[in-house]
Amino acid sequence: MSAHRRPVPPGRAGRLRLRHSLGTALRGADLLERKLRLLLDRERELRRTAEEAGRVWGDRLAEAETWCVRGLLLGGEQALFEASPADRAEVDVEWTALMGVSHPSSASWTAPVRSPAERTPGNTAFTHAETAYRAAVRAAAEYSAARTAAELIAAEAERTRRRVRALRRHWIPRLTRELAAVELGLEEAEHEETVRRRWGASSRNRDGG
Repeated sequence: MSAHRRPVPPGRAGRLRLRHSLGTALRGADLLERKLRLLLDRERELRRTAEEAGRVWGDRLAEAETWCVRGLLLGGEQALFEASPADRAEVDVEWTALMGVSHPSSASWTAPVRSPAERTPGNTAFTHAETAYRAAVRAAAEYSAARTAAELIAAEAERTRRRVRALRRHWIPRLTRELAAVELGLEEAEHEETVRRRWGASSRNRDGG
């Protein structure tokens, strides 16, 4: 779909080139439409995954904060500080590709490990809060991966949609019109040639007679 096209040669060579270009454009549009359908299906799947992970994230976070407040009321800020492990969680994101689009496929996380020298939560409320926070972090990682993947797939789907639109609305109709004009010109030229031949044959017959 370059703006700089080679001029179409006249006659049958031009018709051959236009037929080839039109066929290529039609096949390209079909392939792009199939690609678009696959991308849109994958985007919808990822949106559903992100929506569910987002709900879990919100629920677990609210639950964790509720338990954390209770733990603070029971043990105070010092108890919260002492209950927090020094280790940090790690999140790993795996990537895949669909129709040439690289995007996150999953997110896994490794929970922080409390060393034997560290204290465990001083009350049951902090224990429940820790469990809920860990679930919230896992859900947040899954939500982020799915949402990022959906956005990347959606962007490629939009680019593909624009390419299909350009083919269907502009490029293919233009090639069709040009091909029709060339074929009409060839038909007229062939008709004129036939008339000339008949006229020449008739003239020779009259002269010979």
